[in-house]
Amino acid sequence: MDINELTLGQVKELQAMLGGGKLPDNSAWEIGKNYLIRTVTMIDTGRLVAVAEHELVLEDAAWIADTGRFSDAVKKAEFNEVEPFPVGRVIIGRGAVIDAVIIRDIPRSQK
Repeated sequence: MDINELTLGQVKELQAMLGGGKLPDNSAWEIGKNYLIRTVTMIDTGRLVAVAEHELVLEDAAWIADTGRFSDAVKKAEFNEVEPFPVGRVIIGRGAVIDAVIIRDIPRSQK
């Protein structure tokens, strides 16, 4: 079979057999939730608004320069040093994510 000679109907048949070319959504991410996300270089917080194959998109995001005691920071959503991003979306590469946890509140004031 020469792939370059397939008819549109044959391509559609193949697509249907392969699940339409879409992967099932087995994501653990919850859109609309507030997250603390640790990456290989920094910690960010924000409300998750989109999950793409290679990126996470946050709004109301901040870089957390100093969490203080990590367990307390996660429980109370209180941090020693906060640098908010400007209003808008922040995109994080999923390949850089180490771990993430849902938090109660997201900081928006510089501290």
